[in-house]
Amino acid sequence: MAKCEVCGKGVAFGIKVSHSHRRSNRTWKPNIRKIRVIDKGTPKSMYVCTRCIRSNKVTRAI
Repeated sequence: MAKCEVCGKGVAFGIKVSHSHRRSNRTWKPNIRKIRVIDKGTPKSMYVCTRCIRSNKVTRAI
């Protein structure tokens, strides 16, 4: 599974609990996008989460 190359956000694990309180494992997957960014003056493809894109932690290459 891909991770955000800026903040390191990845898959989180937990337990799903139903109304009758039966428990089973589940995962929360991050919203990862493959975008072209400017890194050290050169354009490059990176996997970045949408939170980092929205908060301008990367500059997009157009």
